[in-house]
Amino acid sequence: MRYRSVCPYDCPDACGLLVTVENDRAIKIEADPHHPITQGFICGKMRQYQQTVHSPQRLTRPLLRTGPKGSGRFTPISWDEAVQRICSRWQEIIPQYGAESILPYSYAGTMGLVQRNSGHPFFHKLGASRLARTICTPAKDYGWKAVMGDTPALDPAERSKSDLIILWGLNAAATSIHSMAASQAARKQGAQVWAIDTYQTPTCQAVDRAIIVKPGSDSALALGMLQVMVAEGLLDQAFIRDNVIGFEELCDQVLPDCRPEQMAAICGLPADTIRDLARAYAAAKAPLIQVGGGLTRYGNGAMTVRCIAALPAVSGAWQRPGAGLFCGTSTGAAFPLQLVTREDFMAGPTRIVNMNQLGAALNNLNDPKVMSLYVYHSNPAVIAPDQNAVIKGLEREDLFTVVHERFMTDTARYADLVLPATSSLEHPDLYRSYGSYQAQRCSRVIPPVGEAKSNWDTFCLLAEGLGWGEPFFRQSADDLIDQLLAEPNGWRDAAITEQLRQGEPVLMTPPTSPRGPWLTPSGKIELRNERESQPLPCLLPTHAEADRFPLRLQPGVSLYSLNSSFNERDDLLQKRGEPTLLIHPADAAARQLCDEQSVSVYNGFGLIELALQVTEQVPAGTVVSEGVYWLDRSQSGRGINALTSQRLTDCGEGSTLYDVAVEVAAAKK
Repeated sequence: MRYRSVCPYDCPDACGLLVTVENDRAIKIEADPHHPITQGFICGKMRQYQQTVHSPQRLTRPLLRTGPKGSGRFTPISWDEAVQRICSRWQEIIPQYGAESILPYSYAGTMGLVQRNSGHPFFHKLGASRLARTICTPAKDYGWKAVMGDTPALDPAERSKSDLIILWGLNAAATSIHSMAASQAARKQGAQVWAIDTYQTPTCQAVDRAIIVKPGSDSALALGMLQVMVAEGLLDQAFIRDNVIGFEELCDQVLPDCRPEQMAAICGLPADTIRDLARAYAAAKAPLIQVGGGLTRYGNGAMTVRCIAALPAVSGAWQRPGAGLFCGTSTGAAFPLQLVTREDFMAGPTRIVNMNQLGAALNNLNDPKVMSLYVYHSNPAVIAPDQNAVIKGLEREDLFTVVHERFMTDTARYADLVLPATSSLEHPDLYRSYGSYQAQRCSRVIPPVGEAKSNWDTFCLLAEGLGWGEPFFRQSADDLIDQLLAEPNGWRDAAITEQLRQGEPVLMTPPTSPRGPWLTPSGKIELRNERESQPLPCLLPTHAEADRFPLRLQPGVSLYSLNSSFNERDDLLQKRGEPTLLIHPADAAARQLCDEQSVSVYNGFGLIELALQVTEQVPAGTVVSEGVYWLDRSQSGRGINALTSQRLTDCGEGSTLYDVAVEVAAAKK
């Protein structure tokens, strides 16, 4: 039999899958040719997804720790015993330390609306601390809203009408393959495609023009382009007059100090290149800028987006199909997610812990001290910033840690109890994309592997174990999905809603236009936003500029992994190879380093060892390590996040995972 399903991973595409099942096993994964976005094409990671689902490394029974934390020594127990142990320990902790001493930790191991959010109602009712889930791109969202408010994103299908596409801070070949395919299709029709990034990514190698800037300097490039456009009159004055506020102040207060000669040293480009880019952008009839998440993971990330957003505002690009700025879609209003998250279960507001500062939270012994950590669909020992602080916290003997997971991840090794989790083929869910307006429901297509249970089913068991009589926790996941789809709304009419009920992929339509009226407090595009501490787009420093280390580290993405996911797959690990540091020949020569030797990469947060690759793929002054590996692949027992910090973005409280300064030296033998 062949069934429809959806890729559950943290990717903007939410691809449609066709899953062939025999004898309760998935034996083949294909792209759905009738899916409006996937169109018969999925990434190499998902083409063999059945190897993940039926991996011999899958956890199939609850496990109780029997060795030191981190040793990975466990013994199987029953689900009944596991639930009893968890509930009993929490019932001991809460009277002594308070419910806020219990902290949930989750992020995007699954993107389904029910399974991803099913812990929220449970921990709200428990009175636990809340988690600010901001590790990815909240600075990008903040920057967009500061200028465009609640104006919806344009339909990414408009790329077919663009004559210039700029992939800015977006390695689309690795993180948004259908954006890449659409851009290449537009290119075949005559559009120019540019990539702006910090090193020569696979995307840069497949476009018409690659512009390599210094890490964290994208705002300098955008402001330099704006200064040229203003100085040379490459503007749409009528559009600015009718649709933009703050243009005059930007010209008077900011741009005089942003001439190309001044910005050149900051962003690492010749002044003439900045002029050339500005003129080419202004000359394009339908220029589309697509902003990735990478350029926002700095101390100036939100401001960078505000600076870039000024380009289509002053050029008048928003008037034309295929032109404007695309930061991602937001379809939150399409489904009443509050029916799942149930904030009304909270007796009162509880404290909020930022997930980027987990290390500080676990090591802060002040009241309320974190006494229990519950991790689901995430791997903070590897993906959270300041890895040494996180692991130090996980090593606490008085910290009761529960991990609900499919594999024995690095975080699971520090758990007191490990619970086996289902894969996306083993539970129902409802998915929406953040790279398009697509949504799809999917059903369970195979039975759970071993004794694995879904997030929702596990939280229902824990609710029962705590003696809660709340009927909410006696529903099935399908019941919740039915509630999310119960009523059509402005995003989806009755016909689309019925298609969703039947498991068909659909494209929804925002109830308001992305080309105005502008959904901001002023009703205009707000280059000047008086609600911000910095009312106008401007230059802000990165965190690393103040650090004493000379090289800027870029933790790049890999074609063969997604954050720490897919490390269980030997076929993908072989393609990735060992953890490697890319360095420019001049930087290697200055340190007397040679290709393929083992090097130490270090700063004030930690030290790791990597194999060196000397290449002109990276510019002088920048070093790159692609992909997040489990720690058993590390020479030093630590990964790339041993070098990242818990510092946050300028706005949005996002991670600054790319805002890193390091030094490199030969590893000690």
